[in-house]
Amino acid sequence: MTQEQCSHRNNVQSSEKPQVYKVGIYGWRKRCLYFFVLLLMILILINLALTIWILKVMNFTIGRPLFLQSSRNVSVNIVNSNNQLLTQLVTGSSGFKARGKMFEVKSTSGKLLFSADEQEVVVGAERLRVMGAEGAVFSKSVETPHVRAEPFKELRLESPTRSLLMEAPKGIQILAEAGDIQAICRNELRLESKDGEIALDAQRIRLLRLPEGKASASSSSSGTRQTVYEVCVCPNGRLFLSLAGAGSTCQISNNFCL
Repeated sequence: MTQEQCSHRNNVQSSEKPQVYKVGIYGWRKRCLYFFVLLLMILILINLALTIWILKVMNFTIGRPLFLQSSRNVSVNIVNSNNQLLTQLVTGSSGFKARGKMFEVKSTSGKLLFSADEQEVVVGAERLRVMGAEGAVFSKSVETPHVRAEPFKELRLESPTRSLLMEAPKGIQILAEAGDIQAICRNELRLESKDGEIALDAQRIRLLRLPEGKASASSSSSGTRQTVYEVCVCPNGRLFLSLAGAGSTCQISNNFCL
């Protein structure tokens, strides 16, 4: 290549202007993008308006109580990953039902007040009060370390049609510090001690309505009628009264033991 050709080529390249390529979205693409952005903003505003309307209708307000209202019932279900029901809470016109493995009620301080599961029911409150006129009915056994009535109220343990049984391996103590203890039955009242003794410890012991033995005519005295009796015991353990004399009159009046 000659020197003239090189110089001519350099002049041609220097005379050409650099080309500029515009980068961006133009035309109908730009208009579509603006349209989608505007549509998205409209959807956001509609969603926000619907959210505010739902909160207003359902009374979801800060600092005010929450109300759930339904013409049928309100159910809350907890399921596992296999869609199996674990816990269910149903409130309806027929009542309130809860289903689950365990049910607990605690105080604001975290103390257990009530707990129920398949094994037992625990009442953790300081006092259990039954307000029904018929009291509390238990179909099976009851285990408790202490049964006490309210102050100035009576405590009654009653079985109207069957027996009442209290058992304790180390003893049963019935104490009335400021009142009486009465044991009333229709047939027989039996006090039995297999290995120990029965002690009646009181300043006065009264045995009412004991039968009075009849003395024979030959042994009865013709003097003044006595008002003092002695307590006699038959071989079978039966007690009866006999008119007291100078000596024991139990042998004379033992016709009651026959």
